Amino acid sequence: MKRILPFMAIVGAMVLTSGCAVNRATASLSPGADLSKVKTAYVVKHDKDKNNVNQLIKTKLEKQGYVVTTGPEMPAPYATDMSVTYVDKWMWDITMYMIELTVNFRDPKTNFPIATGNSLHTSLTRKSPEEMVEEVLTNIQASPKK
Repeated sequence: MKRILPFMAIVGAMVLTSGCAVNRATASLSPGADLSKVKTAYVVKHDKDKNNVNQLIKTKLEKQGYVVTTGPEMPAPYATDMSVTYVDKWMWDITMYMIELTVNFRDPKTNFPIATGNSLHTSLTRKSPEEMVEEVLTNIQASPKK
């Protein structure tokens, strides 16, 4: 019994702390998608975005060479080569921080996703919103063609 108690304490501590340091970064292209043909983009700002994530995405896409505009959602078709939508999730842990960002590149005529990227960083691995946008968009650009 004396040997089992320290072992159980260690296992218990590992279980309690293992969920705190989660991070994930993924990206994928739809079959047949070719981002090299895309020159212009429209970043759709969603109504609840109080942190101007749309501007961060716009700035990063411009650095990648795209001509980018941003604004509210409009009916399709957009007058660009792709529309960009995103979902940002925020969490409170002493300060507010972005826990997850998902970005979708969409066909401007059909709204069908042609590329998707996601970044998740919990409190211990948190990144700034700028770093999250950088990570997601860089991963989308680096995704292998299918």
